[in-house]
Amino acid sequence: MTTTSLSLTELLTALGSPERLTALKGIRRGIERECLRITPEGTLSQRDHPRSLGSALTHANITTDYSESLLEFITPATDSIDSLLEQLGDIHRHAIHHLGDERIWPLSMPCFVGDEESIRLAQYGSSNIGKMKTLYRQGLKNRYGSLMQVIAGVHFNFSMPDSFWSEWQDLVCEGCCSQRFISDKYMGLIRNVYRFGWLVPYLFGASPAICDSFLKGRKSNLPFQKIGKGTLYLPYATALRLSDLGYTNSAQAGLKISHDNLPAYVSSLRRAINTHDPDFAKIGVKVNGEYRQLNDNVLQLENELYAPIRPKRTPRSGEKPSDALEQRGIEYIELRTVDVNPFTPFGIDVDQIRFFDLFLVWCLLRPSPVLSDEEMARNRRNQNKVVLEGRRPGLELEDEQGNAIGLKEHGVKLFDELAQVADLLDRCCGRNGYRETLAMHREKLLNPELTYSARLLKQLLESGQDNGCFGDELASRYREEMLAGDLQYWDPAYFAAEARESLAKQRERERSDSLSFDDFLADYFGTSTTTA
Repeated sequence: MTTTSLSLTELLTALGSPERLTALKGIRRGIERECLRITPEGTLSQRDHPRSLGSALTHANITTDYSESLLEFITPATDSIDSLLEQLGDIHRHAIHHLGDERIWPLSMPCFVGDEESIRLAQYGSSNIGKMKTLYRQGLKNRYGSLMQVIAGVHFNFSMPDSFWSEWQDLVCEGCCSQRFISDKYMGLIRNVYRFGWLVPYLFGASPAICDSFLKGRKSNLPFQKIGKGTLYLPYATALRLSDLGYTNSAQAGLKISHDNLPAYVSSLRRAINTHDPDFAKIGVKVNGEYRQLNDNVLQLENELYAPIRPKRTPRSGEKPSDALEQRGIEYIELRTVDVNPFTPFGIDVDQIRFFDLFLVWCLLRPSPVLSDEEMARNRRNQNKVVLEGRRPGLELEDEQGNAIGLKEHGVKLFDELAQVADLLDRCCGRNGYRETLAMHREKLLNPELTYSARLLKQLLESGQDNGCFGDELASRYREEMLAGDLQYWDPAYFAAEARESLAKQRERERSDSLSFDDFLADYFGTSTTTA
């Protein structure tokens, strides 16, 4: 096996040759958008997941996450941005027609929450796999509380076409194993997202403020200021969802998940799943005949790893995610640091998608040495600075050598490299969309007031209204727009059939279970590879 090392510029030049340029066509994307169901009064819904939407266990496009009220909308993977947004919009429009007077909360940080007991665990029926999914959530509640589990985000799924991989491999690697080459390069992408992922909350963070009910009287060391009766904010924050207040797990701080290569990643993930945690052991697993969590390890399941980006492979029926990765390699990447965009009804827009294309292709093609512990700590510091004070004038980050550098200066240098990728993708597509998107977002580096977080905070400060009022107004407006809009990609018959078939699939799973729940769990954590 012979490999050739190419710089970013050399690689872009080679891929941009006329005979190779079309190989870049066919980038595939999928979106998973989370959103809370709320009442007309702006509080968390207490209703069951609407049966008319089908089964949350088996529906292809509409499920729930942690809470019964936390919807998750899932698009299939597609190579068309237009089709992707049409599909996402159709799922929203269909769902809103089945929510009665309820609305969809348009922000990442939750609406007013009375107490943790008002956050109902998601229910998936009486099958063993359904009960396991609910028990996993019971474990999350007992471990971390329910509040952080009703935070919403957008997950962006991304993969490159087979034609691209063939061309790249021919350029740099003679005699390589194709899937190993792909997995190695995707792991390099992941490492670069850890290095430069602070760009995502800076540009697209939209959670600079929270409802004070989210703290529930807990003390915070953050220097919050107040708007209205119950909104707390940080003047320069971008994405409190990604701070220690939000979707983090302090119990995982000591985990050393390796991103050196895929085998090392899978091995370290499995080690975490099998690492006993004395604090979680105090909760108990099954007490007085009732389960409190799936197990007392650091991670109950692989999904409990709160990572900003994950390597993914679609599991087959009866297969764990880590087994799928180990056996067939990385299929796509899931970027998880995207706040819900409150300035669009569907939580994400076309310019974000184009930027994520650019950013992830750049992270893929850019050289990506393995990450040392020191560099991972530096990356965490950069990320934390940006989410808490990313718009502060003169804010300094640390560059790849550990030297202090202004955020604006650092960002402009990265955008100069991104411009090379934008040029390549536009030449491939025959239009200027990527360069135009990049120019738009470059302005946010030069003027932080153009970022989502600044725009949202400006509206709150100028009006003096709570973020609850702001969210309610948006939710009502978007509801009316969606009720008035027509489906664009699918037709009503598609959703009717999917709801009907998903309910039938759930009933079949419940009928076909042959093991007791105790035996099912024992089998799962022994030799079974069923995924939850």
